[in-house]
Amino acid sequence: MKFATKYEGVFMNKGYVYLVGAGPGDIGLITVKGLECIKRADVIVYDRLANPRLLSYAKADAKYIYVGKTPDHHTLKQEEINQVLVDEATKGNIVTRLKGGDPYVFGRGGEEGETLKDAGISFEVVPGITSAIAVPSYAGIPVTHRHLTSTFTVITGHEDPMKASSQINWSRLAEDPGTLIFLMGVGHLSQIVQQLITNGKSDETPIALIRWGTRPEQQVVVGTLATIVEDVARAGLTSPAIIIVGDVVKMRDTLSWFEHKPLFGQRILVTRAREQASVFSNMIEEAGGEAWEAPTIAIDSAADTDELKKAVYEAGSYDWIIFTSVNGVNAFFDCMRDNKLDIRSLGGAKICAIGPKTKEALEAKGLLVEAMPEKFVAESVIECLKPLLSPGERILLPRSDLARKVLVDTLEEMGMHVDEAVAYHTVKVNRFDNEIIEKIKDKSIHVVTFTSSSTVKNFMELIGDKTILEGIKLASIGPVTTKTLKDFGLTPDIEAVDYTIQGLFNAIVEAIHKNQE
Repeated sequence: MKFATKYEGVFMNKGYVYLVGAGPGDIGLITVKGLECIKRADVIVYDRLANPRLLSYAKADAKYIYVGKTPDHHTLKQEEINQVLVDEATKGNIVTRLKGGDPYVFGRGGEEGETLKDAGISFEVVPGITSAIAVPSYAGIPVTHRHLTSTFTVITGHEDPMKASSQINWSRLAEDPGTLIFLMGVGHLSQIVQQLITNGKSDETPIALIRWGTRPEQQVVVGTLATIVEDVARAGLTSPAIIIVGDVVKMRDTLSWFEHKPLFGQRILVTRAREQASVFSNMIEEAGGEAWEAPTIAIDSAADTDELKKAVYEAGSYDWIIFTSVNGVNAFFDCMRDNKLDIRSLGGAKICAIGPKTKEALEAKGLLVEAMPEKFVAESVIECLKPLLSPGERILLPRSDLARKVLVDTLEEMGMHVDEAVAYHTVKVNRFDNEIIEKIKDKSIHVVTFTSSSTVKNFMELIGDKTILEGIKLASIGPVTTKTLKDFGLTPDIEAVDYTIQGLFNAIVEAIHKNQE
């Protein structure tokens, strides 16, 4: 895949513009190339319908320019947006113009391309999945069906259907047996319905409106041309939404799938370190939720410290090595590799892992894990090891600089010789994006998850005022994290039975299911 850079050939003095379709809303529906354009952009010009989570993939020093439009307010006029693209590219920047859906499906991408061409700015179009197809799919409505219709027509709903001179042939649309899809037409719904009926469409024709399709807010109202205006008013449905007319709407009862996922409608905040968040986020989104990553901590390797180097060189002299996290495993073995050591240097040391993920990480290194507790906290590690230890044995603990002392203290009380080695540092994140704070304040975040005491402490420091969490569910990975929440005057609504990410995910799904019963 070839991408332009501002340092290449013809782009030496002028920048380059990517007109990128962001898809209909679900962050997973952007194309691979579209995502790469975000990652390499110096400037991102984005609109209201592009999922703001996509900006998290941008370079740290990328410049953001918001040009969103609502039906009653335009941040910038289209001509002004066109000029922004020219101005930023003329400075030598790589500009990604991020647009909801597809740039050339009522996205004014053609107008932007014309302006760039006139200005001598090189550009290319990265198509996106249009909402005209994707949104009905997420609502269980195929735009075509072999037994119902073989055609579909996409029409702007933004044109006033009652204006004297229209570019829309309403008589032909009314006669068309295929599916009709109106984009941006909520404000003109009654006029659209009136034009279709007046021109001969049966008032019993099925119709659906789908708001914020593919996102947690997805809302679907189904009716007929005769009832839909009242149905929509009663449901309180507003823009942005698409309108789909035709017999394919009848398939919704059979083919609806998105709204039946266990975490549909849930926007969940993941506060663990960025390096660890992706697995949890993927689980949430596979279950139909939307994961927002707001790391409160970062993991900083301590592999270059004398303390950890000494530990890996002397590892074979210990009777037991206890690993309490995947991070500890990775840091320990990175240090071994950097110092040209391998698992042979561990000699006869037996291995204990605090939980299944840590065990998996160790087994991936070719090691046999001799002990793992039933519950994945320090206290359970002690219970698990008690019958396996003899007084005077030497134990090595490679772990975080912020780890609790209970494991060391108890083992020493049992007569063991314990050496700690800081394998990695847990570093506090200094700030949240404003978008995260706003989502919490307006209750667009439904669940906040905590996977350690560190995430609790840092989260509370970052938000300052705990009252903004009122009405939002708090989910804890286990009793230690729960205790820290209670120290801040907060009681979690959800606590994992198994103190793992999988256990936390299961607990959230179960709690949401109970609330929906």
